[in-house]
Amino acid sequence: MNITASDVQDAKLTATVTIPAADVDAAIKKAYKDAANKYRFPGFRAGRAPRPVIDNMLGKEATLAQATNDILAANEPAVLNELDIVPLKEGDYKELDLVKDHEDYTYTVTFSLRQSVELNSYEPVEIEMPPAEVTEGEIDAQIEMLMGYHATFEEVDRPVQNDDYVTAAVKDIKGATRFAGENRMFVVGSENFPTEVNEGLVGMKKDESKEISWTLMGEDAEEITIEVTINNVKERKLPELTDEFVKENFGFDTIAAMRDGVKEELEGDKTSKLPGLKENRAVAALSERLELEKVDEDYEQSVFSELGQTFLQNLSSRGMTLDVWLQASGLTSEAFIADLHRQANDVARESLALDALARHLEIEVSDEDVDKEFVDAGVEDVEASKAQFVADGRMPAVRDSIRRSKAVDWLVENAKVTEVDEYAKKDAE
Repeated sequence: MNITASDVQDAKLTATVTIPAADVDAAIKKAYKDAANKYRFPGFRAGRAPRPVIDNMLGKEATLAQATNDILAANEPAVLNELDIVPLKEGDYKELDLVKDHEDYTYTVTFSLRQSVELNSYEPVEIEMPPAEVTEGEIDAQIEMLMGYHATFEEVDRPVQNDDYVTAAVKDIKGATRFAGENRMFVVGSENFPTEVNEGLVGMKKDESKEISWTLMGEDAEEITIEVTINNVKERKLPELTDEFVKENFGFDTIAAMRDGVKEELEGDKTSKLPGLKENRAVAALSERLELEKVDEDYEQSVFSELGQTFLQNLSSRGMTLDVWLQASGLTSEAFIADLHRQANDVARESLALDALARHLEIEVSDEDVDKEFVDAGVEDVEASKAQFVADGRMPAVRDSIRRSKAVDWLVENAKVTEVDEYAKKDAE
């Protein structure tokens, strides 16, 4: 097989592929053998019908078309491996001729690729990180969360504030059938509700009514309008933190002992989570340098599909369906899909930024890097697994992943970090 490729233009690459005559003849022979076994030809046992009979019954072009399709499918993985590309979708084969006996077969195929974009700077990123040591503010926040499990809710006669628990009658004014109900619960300020809803509820009083409008995100964006009538407002009350309460509910003799226990737990948590947090913030900072207004729709959709599939698999492993999860989370399917598209856009931009950094650093992937990738994944028979990836045309994706990982390593190692006690900063504000 001989492959020549054009330069990438508009994120598309066209390859011209020539298959040797011997391979063409083998594909034609197999196509006739498959046809002889698949169809019944009067007067011949299965698999025994000669080529002239098959041509007479099925038409010569039909069998040659099958041989042509078989050649394209069989050779696409080799083309992807040779060009070292990860297309966004299936190759576009145009103006295909049928294969001919004893002749080389040449065809062209165009692949859609990820955008190749640049960063406005390739200098190390600057990020803020929480202190490596556990702070008093972090201990306070963790204890407040634990105390929250023992919170009570008292009805109050005052305007709605953030963090209140509000029960309201919701009337559908425009496109809000799924939001309507006589006793809908709102946790004011929760990310489960649009900003417009949270802001609209603040300041309302019991029995007061108001129309609130917002626009759904996504391709099917539409304006939603509801009429909200406040039924009641409840304030979340935490119990008093005393030595007695701590001993009875958390098993510590004193508040001081509880703080020491929480500190120890947070120290272990920080040790395991800070590296990942540093990586996430560094990559996010890098993506802000991307010189790109909009991610290509095909790429965003491919990332969206991958994220969605992974999420559904995780739900399934927990014995939960999407409908049950949406109900438990208080989300509509439209809000979930819109949020997943936002995540896909973020992930796509981060990936494109890492691609740009890898190109700038001229990162290469060695055979040893590939072997290590399979070993680190826990593969027992590395050579067999690599051979399968090559046969499937998936090896370029492995090299892509390694290049990005190396770019992340450089990014994290060289990041300029400023430690910020985010809890103290929040209190100061």
